[in-house]
Amino acid sequence: MKRKAIFPFVTYPDAPTDAMASQVAAAAGILDADLHALAVNVDIPDIGNAFSRLLVDVPGMTRAAEGKSRQAGERVHAMLATAARQRGVALSTETKVAEPADMSNVAAARARYFDLVVAPAEPGNVTARELTEALVFETGRPVLIVPSSGLPEALRVVAIAWDGSKVAARAVADAMPLLTAAERVHVLTVVDEKPLQEQAGRLLAESLRDHGIAAEANAVEAEDRPIGATLQDDALGLGAGLLVMGGYGHSRLRDFVLGGATQGVLDEPKMPVLISH
Repeated sequence: MKRKAIFPFVTYPDAPTDAMASQVAAAAGILDADLHALAVNVDIPDIGNAFSRLLVDVPGMTRAAEGKSRQAGERVHAMLATAARQRGVALSTETKVAEPADMSNVAAARARYFDLVVAPAEPGNVTARELTEALVFETGRPVLIVPSSGLPEALRVVAIAWDGSKVAARAVADAMPLLTAAERVHVLTVVDEKPLQEQAGRLLAESLRDHGIAAEANAVEAEDRPIGATLQDDALGLGAGLLVMGGYGHSRLRDFVLGGATQGVLDEPKMPVLISH
């Protein structure tokens, strides 16, 4: 059965660029997944303040912002349609509206009905970054972080960031279809970042080999480097086209508290990263 991936995006105040829409379609092609694109456009509540209407044209500004949001959603959908055709990816589209404070919630709630969530990492786009954090914490689905460049032609080599935790185990379970299809899998265990059982990486590699996966354990030393960069650098050095990792952190009243590795990957993604929380 083919995987169904969703690309939920919000169009206010900042929408994804055409380049990132193209990257999303390319990622779906690499994963051999059908793609569903959800545009969440803004619906700004009426302030209803007569005094504000005298000083500034609030209703006019609201209509302009909502119109710009709708146009951005249509533009991204059109760009995705073109890119999906070029990649041979089956695409469906959907549009919803939500008040500014509820846009990420609407996107996350819809994403729970798909196998995989695709989230582009676009430098400087605060809107996309906030949505990605919500998707990681609120969907219960694996989230594929797509960088602005550097997508592989195929996922022949996959790396796993492994520390023996339940969050990492969830990520491995979510990634099993990709791991079984890979030619080689590297289990990366950072040995100088926090206390770990020395056998953790080897135990997972053995378990994966029992499933017919060509896996090997690799010890990684951070040496005071940021953990997110360390994992990505070592994965890239081993020829990996994808890094699988658990998403550490929690959310309280929409304030996201991220673990160090998760924060580092979201701040500076160097490769596609599949995060499960």
